[in-house]
Amino acid sequence: MATYTYETIPAKEGGEPRRFEINQSMKEAPLERHPDTGEPIRRVITGGTGFISGGRMESSSPPVPRGGGCGSGACGCH
Repeated sequence: MATYTYETIPAKEGGEPRRFEINQSMKEAPLERHPDTGEPIRRVITGGTGFISGGRMESSSPPVPRGGGCGSGACGCH
């Protein structure tokens, strides 16, 4: 199960959306309505984890090998 962030779509322009998280299977389609209130909602795309250390970005993702990106075979994508 993955945890997804959703937010309500305000009925009035300028209204504040409310964010919440829901556990769903990756195979499930994104929700369109709040499960409790029935309000229209949208899934929020969020970034990965990371932190800044010593002036440079550190990431929990594996590094991309130098000398070519995806498609070159350098990252094992073939």
